[in-house]
Amino acid sequence: MSKIDTIIFDLGGVLIDWNPEYVFLDLFNGDQEKTRWFLDNICTSDWNENQDAGYPLDQATEDRVVLFPEYEKEIRLFYGHWEKMLGGAIQGTVDILKKLIDSKKYRVVALTNWSAETFPIAQEKFEFLKWFEAILVSGEENTRKPFKEIYELTLNRFNIKAENAIFIDDNLRNIEAANKLDIHGIHFTSSEKLLTQLENYNIILE
Repeated sequence: MSKIDTIIFDLGGVLIDWNPEYVFLDLFNGDQEKTRWFLDNICTSDWNENQDAGYPLDQATEDRVVLFPEYEKEIRLFYGHWEKMLGGAIQGTVDILKKLIDSKKYRVVALTNWSAETFPIAQEKFEFLKWFEAILVSGEENTRKPFKEIYELTLNRFNIKAENAIFIDDNLRNIEAANKLDIHGIHFTSSEKLLTQLENYNIILE
């Protein structure tokens, strides 16, 4: 196995709890079924990911309102109340991040699918985002995971050798895309499991 010298973190779902249900469960009076239907059919994850690739939030909202005028109020709340979708830090992973950085054995960077318009809100809210050597934000690059170019851009910009890097992401699709470029992938499911997954690469954190 190649010597690992770089750890690449995803942010949402790994270090930061982000969930649109925080807004829409409240809006729909706690109705889980209605909330899921709305997020599966109106303000979908595919639609939101388009903004992660640089599409303007205002334009995306207007596009959606044209398609679903009967849900105009709810659609406008998606980005209008976006900050309420941010939960807290996933503290167990933040603790792992700090140990990795404090060890001084690894370069630690982030690669995130995130709108360039909303990422500054997260930067103000989460102090640990300042700990990274660098962060590549998809919305600033007009592409996103799992497209090949964003991984290549990360490797080239930060002078990372794919075979010497681990990429941690909660979306298996994104891990599989990284693997195709010879980046080692860890599919994140919990902070506790992440410690064991890192140990499989001989990364032991005290």
